[in-house]
Amino acid sequence: QVQLVESGGGLVQAGGSLRLSCAASGRTFSSYTMGWFRQAPGKDREFVASIGWGGSIDYADSLKGRFTISRDNAKNTVYLQMNDLKPEDTAAYYCAGRFRSRPGYDYWGQGTQVTVSS
Repeated sequence: QVQLVESGGGLVQAGGSLRLSCAASGRTFSSYTMGWFRQAPGKDREFVASIGWGGSIDYADSLKGRFTISRDNAKNTVYLQMNDLKPEDTAAYYCAGRFRSRPGYDYWGQGTQVTVSS
């Protein structure tokens, strides 16, 4: 069982930056593909970024260049650096994990709210 706890959300003005963190429990974090998703009110959850257990990185096309995902396996933590934030980035951001290349994410955090004011 893996538990994920996000932190780092908050209120920021447009153009600002935030760094989200997701701390994972367990001893096999390095074997997990980790992802970030977000869900705005009234909208479906959408993929933001992922970083594979082997280090491969993927981003939603619309977010490339502004968001950066990274991981520190020694700290069992995955990060999402968000720059040049826009009001449309306002959402609850969720961390998720799946073992290696399993097709679906098995573990989810409780989410952290990001609000971008114009």
